[in-house]
Amino acid sequence: MPENALAVEARAHTGKGHARKLRAEGRIPAVCYSSTMEAKTLQVDPHELEQLLRKSTAGMNTLIDLQGGGLDGKVVLVKDLQRDPVRGELLHADLFAIDATKKIEVEVPVHAEGVPVGVRLGGGILDFPMREIEVSCLPGSIPEEFRVDVTELELGESVHVRDVPLPEGVELISDEDLTLISVVAPAKPEEEEVPTDEEAAEGAEATAEDGEGEGEKSDGEAKSDDD
Repeated sequence: MPENALAVEARAHTGKGHARKLRAEGRIPAVCYSSTMEAKTLQVDPHELEQLLRKSTAGMNTLIDLQGGGLDGKVVLVKDLQRDPVRGELLHADLFAIDATKKIEVEVPVHAEGVPVGVRLGGGILDFPMREIEVSCLPGSIPEEFRVDVTELELGESVHVRDVPLPEGVELISDEDLTLISVVAPAKPEEEEVPTDEEAAEGAEATAEDGEGEGEKSDGEAKSDDD
């Protein structure tokens, strides 16, 4: 059996009620599809799928060999996983069947290596807005990750998508001008405004006037009490 094999079973029924029943039995609904094949409804063991993705260094870009469900030998990528928003448990899986001879578009994670000079000596902060780059390649040539050395980045300098070296046969899909990693200056705390001498004088006068008004009111109230 292939290293990344996943046992699947055909699923004859659909709907929320059937999906709840499946999950109660320790299974989840799934669907396998591609641009050249009709979608197949399946059921899988969510724990097996989780373990398979966790042990693979390719993560969501792991090539998975299906076993059973009339799809023996079909190779797929996990296109999407739906999870419970509270417990994080798998609820549904979308599997995309691939052709090993045709290029596909995938998102590959990016990792920054090292501590930039602008952080160590310049007091800057590493800004990492893009964590993935979209590329096109044959299924067997999908990079596991892109590692970017940022140790020489000075304060105010950036690494753009175009700066990431691509392996042979891998083409860039993401906008090459997008900023991948930057070293930026920390945000300055808001400074408390100090009133000018004129503003301070006006404030003092306003306070004095308020005090006088309150005193007049008190006298009036006392006179009313006497009456």
